[in-house]
Amino acid sequence: MSFTKVRNAHKTENTEDYLELIAELLNKNGEARIVDIANALDIAQATANKTIKRLHSQGFIKKEPYRSIFLTVKGQKIASISKKRHNIVYNFLINLGLDQKVAAADAEGIEHHVSNKTLMKMQKFNKIKNL
Repeated sequence: MSFTKVRNAHKTENTEDYLELIAELLNKNGEARIVDIANALDIAQATANKTIKRLHSQGFIKKEPYRSIFLTVKGQKIASISKKRHNIVYNFLINLGLDQKVAAADAEGIEHHVSNKTLMKMQKFNKIKNL
C-alpha cells in the first residue's frame, strides 16, 4: 500500500533536510552552526541541537562543543543524493511552467516522496525541455 511508502519517507525526511542544509551552509559560509541551522529552518536552537545530537550518534556528522558541524562521508553521501533529487524535482516543476517560489516550496516536499522511477522520468523530461 502507498501509505507504507509515505510513512517510510517521513522517517528519513528530517535527516535528509538537515544534512542537505548543513552541506549548503558549509559550501556557502565555510561553517555550519546550530544557530544557522535553527534560523534557516525557523526553529528553536534547542530543537536543532536535539536533531544534531541524533545525527551525530547516527554517524552522519562530526561535532565538537563550540565548533562548527561537519558532515562525515556517510552524511555527505546522503546530502549529495538529497540535493540531486531536489534539483531534479525543482527543474521539472520549473519546466512545467511554475514560478521559482512555488517550485522551490513544492520540490522541498516532493523530493522525499518521489520514486526513483518517477525521478528518472522527471530527469529525462528536464533534458528534453533544455535541448
